[in-house]
Amino acid sequence: MTHTEFRPRRSVLYMPSSNERALEKAKTLPVDALILDLEDAVAPDAKPQARQGAAAAVKSGEYGGKELTIRVNGADTEWHADDLAAAAEAGPDAIVVPKVNSADQVRSLVASFEKAGVPEHTKLWAMIESPYAILHAEEIAAASERLTVLVLGTNDLVKELFIDHVPGRGPIVTSLQLAVLAARATGKVVLDGVYNDVKNIDGYLAEVEQGRQFGFDGKTLIHPGQIEGANSGFAPSPEAIEQARGLIETWEASTGGVVTYNGKMVENLHVESARRTLAIAEAIAALA
Repeated sequence: MTHTEFRPRRSVLYMPSSNERALEKAKTLPVDALILDLEDAVAPDAKPQARQGAAAAVKSGEYGGKELTIRVNGADTEWHADDLAAAAEAGPDAIVVPKVNSADQVRSLVASFEKAGVPEHTKLWAMIESPYAILHAEEIAAASERLTVLVLGTNDLVKELFIDHVPGRGPIVTSLQLAVLAARATGKVVLDGVYNDVKNIDGYLAEVEQGRQFGFDGKTLIHPGQIEGANSGFAPSPEAIEQARGLIETWEASTGGVVTYNGKMVENLHVESARRTLAIAEAIAALA
């Protein structure tokens, strides 16, 4: 991914598409992206209504610069084909598919996209939610150029590993790191899983910071109250932006030899990191 292609995905909010009031409210939320959900957040008898709501939201043109995606039900469910047909007609920025476990499944999904007439601009976001998927995350990420984002489904992962949700997420740290490694090795975006306790602000902010430190591009959210923390946590700080600009200016002004900035030796790799920081900051500023 080049710097010019960067698109902020600091905050990615799940939104039940059967809830008309929630969809209306989402138009004004300062979120980078929405996952218009047809799966877990929607009861079976409400799925046709949700399908219509998600499609209408995508086609409305009333969500500003937000990235709009639709999460369909899994390929092994009775609702998948109808979900995919509705998403194909609406043409969101991406279709989010749950429980993607293999490269073969990615290729099958891409073929089904093409058969259903999904527009070329509509990408695939794959949810990584099982131990098998974690162990094959690089293969999944590399299986198609149409797959652009990996989304961690940490609740399902915790369930399948027979472990507990604990502060610091020690039991799934390895899984988180493997997902980031797979994304970076294949040039894809990777989003951290949700934080369930919406009233525990300190715990949530600690998990945002952990995700940033691990290298995630942003976090999936389940409540609008979590947006500000993600937007702030995954954005470069004013100090980091100033540092990046100063380092680049020093490097570009150099006439050769050893380059130092604030007492530290500067190499090209530091300049690349600084340019990425500025690209992220500029892309975020462009959303305002």
